[in-house]
Amino acid sequence: MIRKAVSSDLDAVVTIYNEIIQLQEDGAITVGWIRGVYPTRATAEDALRREDLFVIEKDGAILGSAIINQLQVDVYAKAKWRHEVDAEKVWVLHTLTISPKASGLGLGKQFVDFYESYALDHGCCALRMDTNERNLVARKMYKKLDFEEIDMVPTVFNGIPDVNLVLLEKYLGDTER
Repeated sequence: MIRKAVSSDLDAVVTIYNEIIQLQEDGAITVGWIRGVYPTRATAEDALRREDLFVIEKDGAILGSAIINQLQVDVYAKAKWRHEVDAEKVWVLHTLTISPKASGLGLGKQFVDFYESYALDHGCCALRMDTNERNLVARKMYKKLDFEEIDMVPTVFNGIPDVNLVLLEKYLGDTER
């Protein structure tokens, strides 16, 4: 089940952030995050305050999280988007995480499917997201889910220097629900 997060979910969300960062520090994966810089407890707390933090829960356990909102990061303004749409018609997925303990269960795809449905329900016609150039697993999944890599922008991202940020887009067309 995917639902809006509540304050009692924060510890589980932060634990997943830390599990992913630990795997990266161990050399098992590459996502481009830095412990203590991004993502942090403050990342989740800010999203919870805005009411745009979502979690995926199974049998009472939080197995993943994501932030879904209409906040386009500053480098999006410089991007060569394929579809120029009004900002109120764009929804953005940020900081999608799945616990390494739940890897391979299709939960990332479930979250992206939820994101698309949620955006459609709110009158969206364009989905946007970004990922670090080095996060090849995420890039492969997004491609399978019909997101197009439309640009790569060098930036300092959430305090992390020297990031090549891959910008992705999926156009849903004129939608009315």
